[in-house]
Amino acid sequence: MVTRAPVSVRRASPDDFAPLAAMLARAFHDDPVTAWFYPDARKRMGHARRFFRIRLRQLHDQALLYTTPELSGAALWAAPGCWREDLRQSLMLVPMLPVLLPRIVRSTRAVREIERRHPVEPHFYLSVLGIEPSQQGEGIGSALLAPVLERCDAEATGAYLESSKESNVDFYARHGFAVTERIELPGGPPLWLMWREARRRAGFRAGC
Repeated sequence: MVTRAPVSVRRASPDDFAPLAAMLARAFHDDPVTAWFYPDARKRMGHARRFFRIRLRQLHDQALLYTTPELSGAALWAAPGCWREDLRQSLMLVPMLPVLLPRIVRSTRAVREIERRHPVEPHFYLSVLGIEPSQQGEGIGSALLAPVLERCDAEATGAYLESSKESNVDFYARHGFAVTERIELPGGPPLWLMWREARRRAGFRAGC
């Protein structure tokens, strides 16, 4: 019988952003939604790496970015009421426009469709969870989810995510998430929208 060592988790810092963005680009290279946004497989890694670095910068102020000492995975969360991009965050994405321009109409429609279904109840939003491909299945994802899910339970607050792979639905279900809806992106792949209720009650809610 093999016993795995516990996975250590810490908050990510700006010094981690470049290697974490590269790791997330590898983790999402075969992701259906990533491939839909960046269909050229030869350039996808570079485009995804740039996007994830921007996403890390966008969410950094909320102090809900988690990784491991080895940078083998990352969980990027938004606090309750803070999931929607503000003007400053939107401007960070300007460098991605030339990449998306040939598909800007469908990309914009997809983002609007996803946002339209976003829950209005206060919740922590799991924007990204990615693990180094060679280390998937080693408990890293569960460890990265734990800090915020514990806060959800302590603060009686829900959690929400969109899974871009059906194969990940069971993983999230083991952590208390349930599918609320399956949608199809315009001319693209499906997404599984998942919600998690808090598992116990307490006295306050978090904010930005």
